[in-house]
Amino acid sequence: MKKAALITGASSGIGLELAKIHASKGDNLVLVARREEKLLEIKAELEKTNRVEVTVIAKDLSKRTAPEEIYKALEKEGIVVEYLINNAGFGGHGKFHERDWGKDEAMIEVNIMALTALTRLFLPGMAARKSGKVLNVASTAGFIPGPLQAVYYATKAYVVSFSQAIAEELRGTNVTVTALCPGATETEFAKSASLDGVEIFDQKLTSAYDVAMAGYNAMKKGKLVEINEGNLKFMLNWVIPFLPRKTVLRFSRKSMEKK
Repeated sequence: MKKAALITGASSGIGLELAKIHASKGDNLVLVARREEKLLEIKAELEKTNRVEVTVIAKDLSKRTAPEEIYKALEKEGIVVEYLINNAGFGGHGKFHERDWGKDEAMIEVNIMALTALTRLFLPGMAARKSGKVLNVASTAGFIPGPLQAVYYATKAYVVSFSQAIAEELRGTNVTVTALCPGATETEFAKSASLDGVEIFDQKLTSAYDVAMAGYNAMKKGKLVEINEGNLKFMLNWVIPFLPRKTVLRFSRKSMEKK
């Protein structure tokens, strides 16, 4: 049985950087994203520069059947997922009652349902082997409510909570679960979420590589939560919890308003 890391949302941004980092360690990969052509380009590059095998699975994780289809495909190929990296996710800007419900529904499917289903499918094998690691890419958005990105912030709050809960359930199994919580990052996220003009995305952003490296190292160490930016970590742990809720909401909304 061949062991590998399964990475969703692997065609760009943090997911792509995680794939490069893992390949550099000499470990095999399963890359999942919607863009098959892009995945095949990445496969060719990684296999050329590293002594690894890369399996490509083009799936739209907003489709409810996708996680089961991924699981069965790997089972058929005899590939054991030793590292499950749930990175796929997206956001969207605007007032909840005015946004296209279909877009928010798809966001919930990808950010919550697919992540949860993939974890449920691959975790029993890890627990039985007493070996494996899960990295769920959440966000600093998961620590506060997010007016103008209400659904996105809520989905990431779910990921932060879910990851910690199952990590405790797995204590003693040698299987760890880590939630990576980056702030604004230099990826395609802002463009796809219509965040042009939002101040925090108009300044110098943390590189996707730096976020990926922080998350990868945290996963390997079995950390519960990784907030890669020190100033955000301080704010979320030592300032925000002591502020009145309405103050936090006003602060959060202001950070998402467009110029």
